[in-house]
Amino acid sequence: MSQRPALGCLLEVVETLALTLIIFVVIQTFVAQPYRVEQMSMERTLEPDQYVLVDKLTPRLGPYNRGDIVVFTPPDDWVQGDGTPFIKRVIGVAGDEIEIRDDGRVYVNQIALEEPYVYQVDGQSQPTITSTEPPRWVVPDGELFVMGDHRASSSDSRTFGPIETSNVIGRAWLRYWPIDTFGVLQTPNHPELQATGP
Repeated sequence: MSQRPALGCLLEVVETLALTLIIFVVIQTFVAQPYRVEQMSMERTLEPDQYVLVDKLTPRLGPYNRGDIVVFTPPDDWVQGDGTPFIKRVIGVAGDEIEIRDDGRVYVNQIALEEPYVYQVDGQSQPTITSTEPPRWVVPDGELFVMGDHRASSSDSRTFGPIETSNVIGRAWLRYWPIDTFGVLQTPNHPELQATGP
């Protein structure tokens, strides 16, 4: 075999590897990326050590909605040593008034939010509590109010306030590992809030 065909074959392999790397980087930067759940704050919806695929493309084409599960960079005071992003559920969008009342329920624009995804104890949804006084927030433009589904084990907007949408990495939409948990993460449509916007 001459040196020329061997060199051509080597160049082909290098080109293929380079193209594969470029495609991988483009997909992970702009389209989707894997995320490993490390916190307990989204139990039972998402358990620690499960993997989800984070959609980074469609949020660029439209706003985040109530019920979306998002992965985001936490506020500076909450960044962990290894820089792990947080994963929480969107409870309120820009303009929403969020209130946590004594009955342990979350109210959005004066309407009690139906939350079947909240962590349950003995078949009953865990009450939502906060130490913030007053327990009420109005979500500014360009921000989201987020909470974990396991309210007693979640550091979220009840503590650090609404987050900027510019800090959101993307929307978690597919749980893919372990394989027996594979499935699309459903977003509740909250019919009780349909009259109040997105």
